Amino acid sequence: TGGTIASDITPQGLSPNFDASELAASVPGLEKICKADCLALYSLDSTNISPGHWCKIAETIKEYYGAYDGFVITHGTDTMAYTAAALSYLIQDSSKPIVLTGSQRPPGFDGSDAKTNLRDSFICAASGSLPGVTVVFDGRVIAGTRAKKTHSKSLNAFESINFPCLAGISGGRLIRYIEAKPRGGVRFYNRLEADIGLLRMYPTIKADQLEHMLNSCDGAVIESYGSGGLPVYRDGEFEKILSRAFERGVFVAMTTQVEHDGSDLDAYAVGRRLTKYPRLLECYDMTAEAAVAKLAWVLSLSRNTSAVRELFYKPVMFDIFPPDDTDDCLI
Repeated sequence: TGGTIASDITPQGLSPNFDASELAASVPGLEKICKADCLALYSLDSTNISPGHWCKIAETIKEYYGAYDGFVITHGTDTMAYTAAALSYLIQDSSKPIVLTGSQRPPGFDGSDAKTNLRDSFICAASGSLPGVTVVFDGRVIAGTRAKKTHSKSLNAFESINFPCLAGISGGRLIRYIEAKPRGGVRFYNRLEADIGLLRMYPTIKADQLEHMLNSCDGAVIESYGSGGLPVYRDGEFEKILSRAFERGVFVAMTTQVEHDGSDLDAYAVGRRLTKYPRLLECYDMTAEAAVAKLAWVLSLSRNTSAVRELFYKPVMFDIFPPDDTDDCLI
């Protein structure tokens, strides 16, 4: 699909130039790992990836699902976490590996991580033991719903947030830590609600900025501070705006801009006062990327409040474990 892993220097800066066959041919010893067929869907800087591209990737995998044992998707790193999360909801309970990878340095640069990440990805895709959507990067195998880009230049660009890595790759060997267990047969979805907003709280934010976003979308994710909540200054204007949005049918998922540990709206008064609203969803230990993608998927299926809450809180590929969740988290 493009990205740094397919890029070369142009007069305008780095831009995707290599095609899928060239990338596969660059992997040393690929023929000993698997037989790989190549298909180019796009040649984009991942900054330009949108929900329509996510759906196209899912549709393509559905089309070829019966013909292959696994899939490797090369992708730019900047929005890879969003794509991995979106595909985790669009393709559920896959018994086959669906691996996303990329690189921090283009293939032609000294010290490029492109070939290593590609080879590791093919090892994972051919293993048959890592079902579902994952991100493979710098020797780590991360659940698609838990990946986050945390370094803009370093080769260890991605971390698994609030959940362990599923596996590691060292010396060409796959070392599994956690077993994913698909429930039943694979299920494909073909729609995402595109009108999902994401707003980060900050001390100088004005209430009308929140109102503007909520007036222009069907669902929104708010990255609050610490454990979660909204300011109560200016006569509680933020909550009033939120309440009016709920009356219009908007759903809001509350997360935290702190990367680790997740939200806890009950901890402080600024958060607890919001839990009375049924259309307010708490993200708990989810990443913001997963919350955006999941809300887009959920709202494409239903606008009924009870159904939305049930779908949002039901774990998909390790994405969320609410405190009162009693299910086996590895099922």
